[in-house]
Amino acid sequence: MACAQKKWAVEGRTTLFLDESSFYLLPSVVRTWAPKGQTPILKWWTNWNHLSAIAAISPQGGLYTMIREREGTFRSEDIIKFLRYLLTEIEGKLGVVWDGVSVHRSKELKQFLQEEGHTRIELARLPAYAPDLNPTEGVWSYVKGFDFRNLCCHNLNELRERLKGSFANLQSEHKHGPNIIKACFQQPACY
Repeated sequence: MACAQKKWAVEGRTTLFLDESSFYLLPSVVRTWAPKGQTPILKWWTNWNHLSAIAAISPQGGLYTMIREREGTFRSEDIIKFLRYLLTEIEGKLGVVWDGVSVHRSKELKQFLQEEGHTRIELARLPAYAPDLNPTEGVWSYVKGFDFRNLCCHNLNELRERLKGSFANLQSEHKHGPNIIKACFQQPACY
């Protein structure tokens, strides 16, 4: 992976780390600073409805996201749609680093890369034993641990709007967003 990044730097490729995550209606419960004996009570619906999101981040602080329009996990067509989005948003060649999940190795994705993306996209796969090497995990930790802590959404539309707002804050120059993304690359496990 490090060799690919050095090669991409010489070629002038934009390096992106890509990952998917799920966001549930169930709250992400974290410790609070409530007064002793006054434990806060969270009320939520007990179902496993969720949205899936995909993000790509660059070492320069760029963040590119997509929330799956319907409930469930990402399929090949969703990944292809996101890669097309990246090709329209970023000029020049791209180097994409991602994990080895099965949807990243599908026939449809390979066909897309051969037909449409092969001249601009080059892929590198993270080792299966080390998901912590992907700095995009830091974005998910930030969103779930800070923006979504103790959050109870009533439905998927409310969850989608909160997620869009969280991504907008990370992209905003006024909210320290790019600095948070750059900090994800400074984790000891990343380099």
